[in-house]
Order: sequence, then structure tokens, then C-alpha cells
Amino acid sequence: MIRILLVDDQPLFVESLKMSLESYVDDFTIIGIAKTGTDAVKMALSEKPDVVLMDVHLPDINGVEATKRILDQDKTIKVIMLSTYDEDEYVRESLRVGSSGYLLKDISPTELIAAIRALQSGLVQISPKIASKLINTMYNGTSPKIPEVTNRFEWFETLTDREKEIFGLIATGFDNHQIADKLQLAEQTVRNNISTIYSKLEVKDRFEIIRLANTIHYH
Repeated sequence: MIRILLVDDQPLFVESLKMSLESYVDDFTIIGIAKTGTDAVKMALSEKPDVVLMDVHLPDINGVEATKRILDQDKTIKVIMLSTYDEDEYVRESLRVGSSGYLLKDISPTELIAAIRALQSGLVQISPKIASKLINTMYNGTSPKIPEVTNRFEWFETLTDREKEIFGLIATGFDNHQIADKLQLAEQTVRNNISTIYSKLEVKDRFEIIRLANTIHYH
């Protein structure tokens, strides 16, 4: 059973969300609803949910600050931010404090359920629209198809041009097959390049690639 805490101050939305999650699957249980960031922190630390679905905009402290306070005390709790808007500042800050994802509220129930289940694999959950916007703003290459990362980061310069292209596509959400198709490479070649990227940057999965990409944009 996956235990979920909902945090939102809009009664109609949060009740609809609760009904959707509980009616679509039988292994999710909503353990409570918090209407403020302060209550969210208290309830998360006392009830120990597996997942917190956290609204960004709350009446007192915002969802990012509430997430930081929760994760400072208990890093086993997974927090997914929910927002009506793809605001860059909140996306970047939520990832910096350790949230496990940032999704738009117009996500379908089935997509949200899939995102919650995928948390177990350790992958960050970001709405495709948000991921594309973040990555596009941090690249300044001349090609409209293949993003190239700015060269202001020493660790990034350890990568070859091809590895930089693949890094950018991973961070944008492309899987190995899509990368191979876009760059017209064999999938095995893509896998070999990804292994090299992981080794050079000392990361172990796509989650950490997205984190690194976020630091490029943040600074």
C-alpha cells in the first residue's frame, strides 16, 4: 500500500484528486489532507507518508519551503510538487531542496498514478512541458534540433561534443531509443556513450543527470 498525503488549499481540487487516486487503484490510500505548508510539515513528519503531493502555492509558507523542512527531517519521504504554472524559479528550487518531481495540475489521473509508482525507481518526475522549457533555456547552441550546453562548467567540459548532445537529450527526457533515432546512431553506441557520461560525471542514473542540468541553469 502506498500512503499519500495531499497538500492543497483548494477544496474542490484536492477532493477531486483524492477521489481520482482512490477510485483508479486499490493500493493507494490517502492518509490526510493539509491546507497549509505548516500543517503539511507537521502531518508529514508525524504520519510518515510514502508520498506527499504538494501544491506550490499555499497560504503561509510555500510548497518548496514546506518540502525543504520535511526533507531536512526525513529524506525517506518522496515529495512531488503540483502546480498550475510551469514557473522556472519554483521548479529549480524544488529540485534543489530534494523534491522527487514537479508536475502540472492538468496531468491525467493515469499519468499521475504512473508518476507516483515510478518514484520507487528513483527517477525524477517532471512534466514534459516543464522539462523541455528548462532544458531549452539553458542551451545556447546554434542547432534548433540538438541542444548544446553552455561551456561555463568545468565538469561539463570533460564530455566530448557527442556526449554533450546525449547529455542534453537525456536531461530533456529522451530514452535510449529516441536518442539513437534523433542522432542516427545505433542503440548500443548510445548505451556506450551514456556509460561513459555516467563515469565521467560520477553519476549513476538519469535522475542525477537532470540534477546536474538544473545546476547549469540555476547558476
